[in-house]
Amino acid sequence: MATMSLAAASPLVSTPRGVAAPAPRTAFIGLRTAGVPATRLFSGLAVAPQPAGRGAAVSLVPMAKREQELEEIRTMSTEQLEEEVVDLKGELFLLRLKRSARQEFKNSEFSRMRKRIARMLTVKREREIEQGINKRLSRKLDRKWKQSIVVRPPPSMRENKEE
Repeated sequence: MATMSLAAASPLVSTPRGVAAPAPRTAFIGLRTAGVPATRLFSGLAVAPQPAGRGAAVSLVPMAKREQELEEIRTMSTEQLEEEVVDLKGELFLLRLKRSARQEFKNSEFSRMRKRIARMLTVKREREIEQGINKRLSRKLDRKWKQSIVVRPPPSMRENKEE
């Protein structure tokens, strides 16, 4: 029987210290901004200048969904944020019920909703900091807000009842 060493069979070859291995080649051809930050042209699009070697053309790059969502959240009033958080938490509860009942649901909705709720609460806290509300008072106000919430069905259930 012939034995084969692991180093010979592996595509990764170790290099001695101090000698840099060549960068791996990938099939991905993406947009490179050469370390230059993209500047916003208008809502939803950003301008990314191309390196000088590729011509003087400027390409339009869609803004990240998260950045669009943050802009949208920051335009809301605090009351709208609080109502949206309550609605999203109701939707999250319905998703948990669907999962426990083994009904069909999108698993990615859990993380998407939780992150959206977290973004909204972060913006709410940023506004409290701007007003000079310290952490202890913020928690006290948050507790009062949670107790004042009137339980109502989330928007998806309201739509189902109307039909």
